Amino acid sequence: MSDKLGAVLKPCGPLRDAEAAGRIHERLAEAADEGGWRATLDGAWGALEPVFAASPYLAGLARRWPERLRQILETPPETRLAEILAATEAIDGPADEAKAPLRWLKAELHLLTALSDLGGVWDLDAVTGALSRFADAAAQAALRCLAHDQRRRGKLISAADDPRGPVPGLFVLAMGKGGAFELNYSSDIDLSLFFEPEALDSALGEGVEAQSFVNRLAQGLASLLSERTADGYVFRVDLRLRPDPSSTPPVVAAPMALAYYESVGQNWERAAFIKARVCAGDAVEGAEFLKALVPYIWRRSLDYQAVLDIQSIKKQIHVHKTGEGLEAAGANLKLGRGGIREIEFYVQTQQLILGGRDKGLQSSRTLEALEALTARGHVTPEARDELTAAYHELRALEHRVQMLADEQSHVLPADPERRADVAALAGQGDLAAFDAGVEALLVGVNQRYGELFEGGEELSSPYGSLVFTGVENDPGTLETLKRMGFSEPATVSDTIRSWHHGRIPATRTARGRELFTRLAPQLLTAVAKTGAPDAAFRRFAVFFSGLSAGVQVQALFLNQPRLFDLVVGVMAFAPRLARALGRQPQALDGVLDARFMTALGTDTGLADQVVREAHEAGDFEGAMNAVRRLHREQTFRIGMHVVTGRTTAEQAGLTNTSLADACMKGLAPAALAEAERMGGAFEGAVAVVALGKAGSREMTAGSDLDLMTVYAAPPEAVSAGKGWSADLFFGRFTQRFIAA
Repeated sequence: MSDKLGAVLKPCGPLRDAEAAGRIHERLAEAADEGGWRATLDGAWGALEPVFAASPYLAGLARRWPERLRQILETPPETRLAEILAATEAIDGPADEAKAPLRWLKAELHLLTALSDLGGVWDLDAVTGALSRFADAAAQAALRCLAHDQRRRGKLISAADDPRGPVPGLFVLAMGKGGAFELNYSSDIDLSLFFEPEALDSALGEGVEAQSFVNRLAQGLASLLSERTADGYVFRVDLRLRPDPSSTPPVVAAPMALAYYESVGQNWERAAFIKARVCAGDAVEGAEFLKALVPYIWRRSLDYQAVLDIQSIKKQIHVHKTGEGLEAAGANLKLGRGGIREIEFYVQTQQLILGGRDKGLQSSRTLEALEALTARGHVTPEARDELTAAYHELRALEHRVQMLADEQSHVLPADPERRADVAALAGQGDLAAFDAGVEALLVGVNQRYGELFEGGEELSSPYGSLVFTGVENDPGTLETLKRMGFSEPATVSDTIRSWHHGRIPATRTARGRELFTRLAPQLLTAVAKTGAPDAAFRRFAVFFSGLSAGVQVQALFLNQPRLFDLVVGVMAFAPRLARALGRQPQALDGVLDARFMTALGTDTGLADQVVREAHEAGDFEGAMNAVRRLHREQTFRIGMHVVTGRTTAEQAGLTNTSLADACMKGLAPAALAEAERMGGAFEGAVAVVALGKAGSREMTAGSDLDLMTVYAAPPEAVSAGKGWSADLFFGRFTQRFIAA
């Protein structure tokens, strides 16, 4: 049998649109007659017809470039792939002149890859490998052309053939599927750019600032590859898999990146680097960078909390072990339940836990790592076989969805006619049978995924998945937040993810972030149950961001879920109390006191404690601080009892008044001592009289204190220090007392 592609193509499925296919055939036949390759076209048409009928995108490529179709059909596919890659690697010169050739080559690669895939000539590895190798070649060519332009402007002074690469010190990492040679048909390419300052500085012209230079280069790289022209585009480029992308430049200095990963790098970022490799630029500096990251990615020892945090990557996805609710129509083959991500997480979470002690588990490729886990007894052969077969099928379906219109979609169309096109590309003419097969596939993966780390704490929500890994909002998570009642799910997701990045004191430590991973789903679920999620979350954010440290409070919330629900309820329904807690998060310290939930009106010894701590403070300022702290805690306690219906309005009034009395009893002696310090001791006595609601013991949380001070002193008495009169001495006492 000939190894030319046209001779070995197999029909992929039933004809979906005979009329459209006929029109395409007419156009191609005219071109074939003129070029003398009609026999090749006619011989392959039985396989091409259903493909072009189902895929407007592939039909368009064939119509626009019939000569490229001829080359594909008349050349062995591996030979044609090598020619495409060689042509890409040869591109050099001005960046503007590289735009069109790169797009033509990408179009031919897409047509070659699709026909080789759909015709059964290439398997999954060959398909994803071809796409990934071309992505590498395109990135290298783009960087080379951009460097050419910078040399022409005098900003780059290194030689064009410098062995360190087009821009010494600058290197590009392929991340995600590109890094593992697993790119999908219409994939973005995830590129992370870094530079070694010393190496780069030596290659730059005089007065050129390194950071600005590489930032412009990164923007130029993304534009050259992703800009849509009349010839299409090469690849959509995502530069966000760098350290903290919302607050760092497009290209990060390598020392700064290493410091970031060492201090606040997250487990999902460790998982991302499992697949990372140098794809363009300075290969030596890139290899040194990845070598320095090895201890971060593959930790030899993990404590219990770190293991739980890695497991949380998996547990954030809501698993229905019986597979209910899984339908083919509208199924997200990548991110949905039973999708590709579940297989990848199944593998990567175990790699992160076990790979530091076993280098044999450190493969960047999903199925190779799954095989290694099985060989070492961590995964059963049955699970491996089922997940391997499912991975192949899901990736094939994902490719066929994307072949319809070259869209970065992973969703099976809800429209039956569009889904039938996918079925046809998959070789299936019966849509009902196709749907049933897809649903069985998703259920099988979802059940295997549910077996991983069975038991323990759930980190999803009854409302659905809550995934905050990665740099973009998870579609399933946005749907969950929408079901919870949030009006702006994306804003909530961005906020949670920023907290995971350690941008507030409560999550700045590794322990704080590990606790927050467990707390986040409970927080969102509790907020949703209030019925006022937007207000509750907004006020909780103010409180949480104001914590000076978060380990103790988060641990308290996790160990006292009923108390946590109460606090969230305050955020929703008691704005005044929520604002007070936001301004003074320390008020929550009182919750740690065993007396916090004691019924109001019970003698807890508070009054004696206030007087004692004010006296023991030693000076006026210390006494005020002690009383303020106790007042803040008790105000919060009373408010919580009121909001939760644990007390009556009358009892709250009595307790508010008792708290005011205790504060006055603690501060009055301190104010008198301060007056004596200022003016000297004074013979006589002073009383504080409460009026208004304080006098009738009916104070509310917002009541002022209406007070009057009354003194008695001998007419001739003066202070021992400065000789103050009674009016002046007790006036100063009253001023100090009111200030306190």
